[in-house]
Formats: sequence, C-alpha cells, structure tokens
Amino acid sequence: MDYNVLIGGAAGQGIDTLSTLFQRSLYRHGYHVFVHKDYMSRVRGGHNFIQIRFSDTPLLSHRDPLDLIVALDETTVKEHMSRLQKSGFLMADEEIKKQSDRMITFPIHKLAKEAGNSKTFTSVFLGLLLKWYGLPLEQTEAFLLETFHDKSPEANVKALQSGAALIKEKVSLPPGSLSDHLLVDGNQAIALGAIAAGVTFYSAYPMTPSTSIMNTLASYQTEAGIVVEQAEDEIAAINMAIGANYAGIRAMTGTSGGGFSLMTEALGLAGITETPLVVANVQRPGPATGFPTRTEQSDLSFILTASHGEITRMVIALRNPEESFYQTTRAFNLSEKYQVPVILLSDQYLADYTVTVPAFDVSHVTIDRHFADGSSYSEDHPYQRYELTDNGLSPRLIPGKIPGLVVLADSDEHDEDGHITESAEMRINMMKKRMGKLELIKEELQEPWMLGDAQPDILLLAWGSIAGPLEEAITRLRKENESLSIGALVFGDLWPLPTKQLTSLAEKAKVLVNIEQNYTGQLAKLIRQETGFHCTKSILKYDGRQMTPEFILEMLKKEVL
Repeated sequence: MDYNVLIGGAAGQGIDTLSTLFQRSLYRHGYHVFVHKDYMSRVRGGHNFIQIRFSDTPLLSHRDPLDLIVALDETTVKEHMSRLQKSGFLMADEEIKKQSDRMITFPIHKLAKEAGNSKTFTSVFLGLLLKWYGLPLEQTEAFLLETFHDKSPEANVKALQSGAALIKEKVSLPPGSLSDHLLVDGNQAIALGAIAAGVTFYSAYPMTPSTSIMNTLASYQTEAGIVVEQAEDEIAAINMAIGANYAGIRAMTGTSGGGFSLMTEALGLAGITETPLVVANVQRPGPATGFPTRTEQSDLSFILTASHGEITRMVIALRNPEESFYQTTRAFNLSEKYQVPVILLSDQYLADYTVTVPAFDVSHVTIDRHFADGSSYSEDHPYQRYELTDNGLSPRLIPGKIPGLVVLADSDEHDEDGHITESAEMRINMMKKRMGKLELIKEELQEPWMLGDAQPDILLLAWGSIAGPLEEAITRLRKENESLSIGALVFGDLWPLPTKQLTSLAEKAKVLVNIEQNYTGQLAKLIRQETGFHCTKSILKYDGRQMTPEFILEMLKKEVL
C-alpha cells in the first residue's frame, strides 16, 4: 500500500489547511505519512501544492507519480494532470471546467455555504478524501471540533459529512497500525532536540526557511524555560548567542545562507575566544535572495571556511527529521566539549517536509556541560582561561560564579590569562592549541550511512537530505536488476570529513558518482581535497526542487549504468 495525493491551489486558498487536516487524519488512523510542500515566495496567489504520501510502511521520500489530485484552481489541473497514474483521478469544484474523463467535479462551495460557512469548503474536500479511501469520520469529526472550536466547529463537521455523502468508497485501505510515532518536520525536530539538550536561549532574525525553528521554540518558552529573542538582524543574533554561551548557558542561533553570510565575522569571534556555539543553517538557493522558498545544498564550500582567518569548527549535515533531533543534542555536547562552533546544515526540503517518526527517546540524550572544577585554583595556581594544556582544551568556568576567579575573553590574540598579546611565540602556541582540536574532533566522527551493496562496483556519494530519495532509488534499482552492484555513502558529519569507510570502498569501486543539489559538486570537491579520490560522474540538480527517487533513477540509467 502506497498512495500519493496532491492538493494544489493559490497561496491563501486553503491548501495548507486541507493538507494539515488530511495528513493528521491519516496519522490518527495509524498510517505512515510523508508530506512535501512546494510553495512560492508570496502571501497570496501564484501556484502552490502539497503532496501527501501515505502507507502502512515507513516512508523515506516524496515521489512524482500521483494517485489523486485535489485541485482548488484550474492551474493545478493544467500543471499536474499529466502526473496522474493510469488509475488516478482528479477532483475539483464544479466551477472548474472539466478537462478529462478522469476529472470528477463536485458542488464543493455550494455544500460549504449550506453547512453555514463558505470557508468550510476545506472540510467538504476532507470528507471526500476520507470517504474515497474508506476512512471512518468519527475521529476526524472530533478533531474538527477541537481544531475549529472558535471557528464554526459544527459547520465544519456538517461540511465534512456533506463531502463524504457525495461518493462511495473508491479505495479499500488495510487498517492502520502505527503507534508511538510523532508527525514532525525537520525544523521542529531541531527545535525539540535543542530543548532536550537543555537550551535556554535562542536568538535569530526571521529568514525563510529557518524561521520555524524560532517559532517552535517560542511556542514552548514557558514549559521549557527558554528565552527566544527575535534580534534586529543576524549579526545581533549570533553575537547574542555567543554572549549567552560565554555566560554559561546553552544558547544557539539559526538562519539561512544570506543570514549566515552576515554571521561570519562573529563566527570567528567564537573561534578565537573558544566559546561554544551551535548554529543551524537551513539552506536555500542563492546568491543574494535567490529562491527564498526553494531548496539547495550550495552552502557547503562556504561553511567550511566561513570567517576570516583560520578556526576549528565542526559541520554536521542533517539527513532526516529523526536524525535532526539527536544530532542537535550531539552538537551541543561537542561544541561545549571542544569549545568550538558546530554548524548544523539543513535545507528547505528537510525543514518543511513532515513525516511520521518513532517518538524521540530522551533517555538516549545526555547533557555534558564540560565546566572545570574551580576548587583546584589558588594564588599559587591561578585560573587561566586559555591555559596551554597537554590536550589543547583549556578549563572553562562560568564568569562570576566562583569568587576571585576572573574569566577574561578577547577578540584580539591573547595569552593564557586572556590578555592581549603581540608575541609571535604566543600566537604560534595559541593557533596550535585552537587548530589542534580538529584532531581531537576526528575521534568523535560518525561514518556515513551505507546503502545498498556492502562492496559496490558503483559507489554513489551524497550528503544531507538526499538520503531518503537516494535510498528509495537504490532499493528500486536493485529490485529491477539483482545482479547490479551498487551502493551509496550518505554523509552526515562533513567536517572534519570521516574517511575510513570512504577510503575502503572507493579503492575497490569501479565508478564514483557524487549526487548533490548544487552546481559545482561541492561534496566531490571536498572528497578530492581530503582523500585524492576523484568522482568520475556527477548527478547534480540546482533548480530549487528536491531530487525524487524517479529523478535519481532516470539520471543513473542515463549517465552511469
């Protein structure tokens, strides 16, 4: 069982409301759900659509072929009718001109008015959808009463029932059995991971597609004891987060590429002052404003060297919402352990798609603050914030917490006490100390996910949110051709780059193929820089739309196989 429904219309026309109601109804009936949004950068008008894929087994990606289209306007009919499978149908209001035998029209708006509120047309469509797939209305009726408790709840229930009465059941679904799962998107998962990690301050300036991290944290401020600050710009946001971390609380910031560009000087401040910092960069296509509501993986090369001068940092690409939760908690611990910035790389696709995931297990989450014990310091052994230690990690104290111990910090080069210095020798020692942390971080690296054959002749290399579509594509390809030797490494940790598994497989593979959502093949360049391995083929996409399993299959057959 695997169905794919598209709901399309103009911004402001109600597609988000209908989608939310339908996906939550499916979720409450025990089905796995994967919801992908495609929306324009405008408040009203244009063409937006949302795809809701649901199944009785876990889902990894959206897909191209459609089983059903709900068209709220004529543009949706024109844009997506060709994507219907042979057994598929399109449903629309009777006011939209019928253009195909597979297009079914209903008196949607008429029934909404009869229900007592013309805005309840989304509930009429919802009743149609539930009846189409043979789902009972009782749970959804209760859900509507809860959702629209202050907006004509009875009218919405009546509209739901009117829609369901229009047709007979078309598809007989097996009973859903999903339990102990959450329905979350990537940004919500980051926010929940931050809460689990003990974050108490978040500062950011709104920038699509990162804003919902801030919105989610703001919604839990009271329950979680968090201060969420909407700063005047990204420069202020990152400096607030650095100041909060210096003061001893867990803080983070988030933005997209344009905002991260403004943060780069302050990133260097965190580096030289050895102040822990977690930054979420939710990528979108650039340069400049680019495609504000679209997706891309084009910030990697920039992130690796952002900031003038040289600092140690860690870069972690997030691959799905479930991992986003746990990697966010890990980022805080690593940032404080090594006193370095940790950058979480997401993208619009991952930020906005909603999927059912196993309930997050907070028992697997640890909070390691790595503060020094101030009791060991005295006049004979004074505290030095930047003490040159054997392992390169200086003791970190909370300023003002221990009487008599001063925690100095300076953006200039400094000595062990934190005082400004012009000493060439001290500069060398401090640079070795800071940059030497990279070798320590390498001991913490997680190897990439391995998909497909364990020792493939064709080795695909990818990172981040491509993980889901790529895994589905490889599974299909291996079913089509069982003798084909193909596998993939999908990187999460990107800097420092884990090379053990890559080296082992790349030395034996006949073909190396990088699969990325950018123009220049940024992962391939990083791999070549760090290992000398050269990708012989590339599958790149940079039109702002996420790769689907079908796209990957088509390109592999065209370019590689």
